[in-house]
Amino acid sequence: MGSKEEHHDIVIVGGGICGLATALALHRIRDMWLHKNKLQVTSCRKEELRCLKRSDLIETLAKNLPTQSVRFGCQIVAVESDPITSFPVLYTNDGATIKAKVLIGCDGSNSVVAKSLGLQAPKVFPISAVRGFTSYSDGHSFDSHFIRLRGDGVLLGRLPVDEKLVYWFVGRLSPSQDSDVRKVPELIKEFTLETIREFPPEIIEMVKHCDSSSLSLTHIWYRAPWHLLFANFWQGTMTVAGDAMHVMGPFLGQGGSAGLEDAIVLARCLSQEMPMGPEGAISDRELCRRIGRAMSKYVNERRLRVMRLSAQSYLTGSVVVASSWVKKLVCLAILVVFLGGGLLSHTNYDCGSL
Repeated sequence: MGSKEEHHDIVIVGGGICGLATALALHRIRDMWLHKNKLQVTSCRKEELRCLKRSDLIETLAKNLPTQSVRFGCQIVAVESDPITSFPVLYTNDGATIKAKVLIGCDGSNSVVAKSLGLQAPKVFPISAVRGFTSYSDGHSFDSHFIRLRGDGVLLGRLPVDEKLVYWFVGRLSPSQDSDVRKVPELIKEFTLETIREFPPEIIEMVKHCDSSSLSLTHIWYRAPWHLLFANFWQGTMTVAGDAMHVMGPFLGQGGSAGLEDAIVLARCLSQEMPMGPEGAISDRELCRRIGRAMSKYVNERRLRVMRLSAQSYLTGSVVVASSWVKKLVCLAILVVFLGGGLLSHTNYDCGSL
């Protein structure tokens, strides 16, 4: 019997708690540049990254809420303040009216609550992004590394979810035919394959055999960093969180994480100000005052954090869309000065406990 020789960067002997935990901690980010059909690794950094399906996270969160907490098919079309109590009043598309003591707008980039607070409408980056999943029934051969591959006006990212499922995205300057293909999965696939025709065969095969139902083609929306500095994020007992507050491009992969941070900080601020006894123990006027104080604390704590994320995302996106190398170098120079603590220092953030 002939001997078999294998080559690996790291070998861990033992599959117990320590061995498995050590294996899970060895993640990397690799940036590569594609030039004249040749790949060149521009950087390789050790960072902890995890990928999960958004639908799995939402389902897990929803399952832990009391029954009937989530109401489907209820679209809010307008918000105003009650002239007597100053509490929010919501109007739905089916003619219903909902009165609330506290209103938290987590209704995305096209937020009705944000509009009622007077926030400026988000702007659009001249970039379109295709996202998708590819399933390998016999398992894939990719490392657990997050790969970012840059071509001529194209950025592709790949990150395994598990041993059989891979998440990927492709970003490029938005062509005029985007609106014609964005609702047809097969056209999105054809559009993407044409975009990456010069990429390595394994990348092309990954897109070719993706789950068509997982494909999406969207434009990139963002709220300008300078608007976040002075924006009025709360009024009375009403505020915003998540994309409604700070929608940003996907260039950092921190939009969802920032939304989770918002939830923790807002819940903490409200719990510190809300009365512990029966609701009737204090007047509506006092309740409104306390909630307003909690909202103010929440906004003050989150403003600089989301402004920094938004600015870093904006500069990173500007590097992609810049029409000249001079503009790219200027954006990169500002990023280097702006970051200070490192390219991924924004991930080393602790928003505190509940």
